[in-house]
Amino acid sequence: QVHLVESGGGLVQPGGSLRLSCAASGGTFSNYAMAWFRQAPGKVREFVAVISGRGNSKYYADSVKGRFTISRDNDENTADLQMNSLKPEDTAVYYCAANPTGSQTASDYAHWGRGTQVTVSS
Repeated sequence: QVHLVESGGGLVQPGGSLRLSCAASGGTFSNYAMAWFRQAPGKVREFVAVISGRGNSKYYADSVKGRFTISRDNDENTADLQMNSLKPEDTAVYYCAANPTGSQTASDYAHWGRGTQVTVSS
């Protein structure tokens, strides 16, 4: 069973940056694609970014492309999301997820963290 714990959320002003981290345990980390999703109040959980097990393939939602960067460290069993040029509409709970195969669909993921709140506001 893969256990995921997110950290790094908080309150930031528009235009600012945050770096989220997801620490994994309980499995062979490099066997899993890692993804970030987010869910704003009253909205469905949406895909943000995904990275393959070896880190050589990355995909982003159009809404974050060019502003967010996903990365992973297979020695440290972590997956990070660097978020720059943040906008109020980026406000949401951010979740990391793991699955043997990468996907942009939340229901494809078997393992989830509990989430970390990101609030972008002046």
